[in-house]
Amino acid sequence: MWEFTTPRTIVMGEGALEYLKEVEGKRALIVTDKVIRGLGFVEKVAKHLKEAGMDVKVFDDVEPEHSIEIVERGAELAREYGPDWFVALGGGSCIDAAKAIWVLYERPDIRVGEISPLIKLGLRKKAKLISIPTTSGTGSEVSWAVVITNTEEMRKMELASKEVVADISIIDPELPLSMPPKLTADTGIDALANAMEAYVSQWRNEFSDALAIGAIKIIFEYLSRVYKNPEDKEAREKMHYAATMAGLAFSNSQIGVAHALGHSLGAIFKIPHGRTVAVFLPYTIRYNAKEAMDRYATIAGAINIKSETDQQAVDGLIEAVRKLLRELDEPTSVQEMGISWEDYQSKLNDLVERAIASTGTIANPRVPTAEEYRKLFIYAFKGEEVDF
Repeated sequence: MWEFTTPRTIVMGEGALEYLKEVEGKRALIVTDKVIRGLGFVEKVAKHLKEAGMDVKVFDDVEPEHSIEIVERGAELAREYGPDWFVALGGGSCIDAAKAIWVLYERPDIRVGEISPLIKLGLRKKAKLISIPTTSGTGSEVSWAVVITNTEEMRKMELASKEVVADISIIDPELPLSMPPKLTADTGIDALANAMEAYVSQWRNEFSDALAIGAIKIIFEYLSRVYKNPEDKEAREKMHYAATMAGLAFSNSQIGVAHALGHSLGAIFKIPHGRTVAVFLPYTIRYNAKEAMDRYATIAGAINIKSETDQQAVDGLIEAVRKLLRELDEPTSVQEMGISWEDYQSKLNDLVERAIASTGTIANPRVPTAEEYRKLFIYAFKGEEVDF
């Protein structure tokens, strides 16, 4: 048995932001960052909320790879202000920060690291959550995952609770129009990893499968196109929907070892999330194919890769992923990120330790040992073909 969890309401399409005018409440706290505020999005959202009769306050201290300290600061402001709506506006960092701030606001008796599917949080006694993504990648707007960086331990905390799934998700394709090409690539390839790992997860189901395959097809058709032509509104819109579809897919199945490896690398070397996950994707497809060859062959068929055997299909899929990475000017090996072998080797034990502890290990089609994780890190650094 598997419980498929989604926001109560998903509003999508041109003008979706105007749905905010219909939301009933007294006070809204917008959780965002200074870049988003500088783009004018905060003012637009606040205007709609005020038209709905709400008082509005803004917390814009969220940073990329946001920390526990930022979450605690936001929760302190929330307790002073007393909102009945949190409005998460931005990329995955802003949305995940808003989820954690909301939890600490309603449950001041617990710490950030205690957010877990095993603990009943009892949310929605004080407030509810609206999520509004401005990037097309993480899927956090519809997921129950909360990723927070523990800066002291140089570790990404992979937290989760079905209670933090947004009440309302607004998917407005106008918002990602301002994304620069590099951010388009990093977030778009993250969405691809989300969808592909959801499709091969041991916890997959028919509903997550349909969303994952749908997202993969859209991403292969439109991501390179929008990267090369940032003003392409059709491609922007398609990618925005694909990211949310991938978020629904992995949130109702599970991520895999590309995320485990990527979260580990990103936390230690401070590299953007999408880039670190994507660089491992071709290596983990080859590694996982021993247990999930038919699943990858189905993905290959969905994106029109011609083959006579499942093995040929997997080979073609790996090459298609690498080709897409090259088209997006993304690295295809860790050393292309500018990390020296000496520095990497000195952190290898820490990298492996963090990867093993990741939730991406649990439902992966093939569960790596510590030695296999070590090999994956080494092979991906050097760009070698996985042969184990």
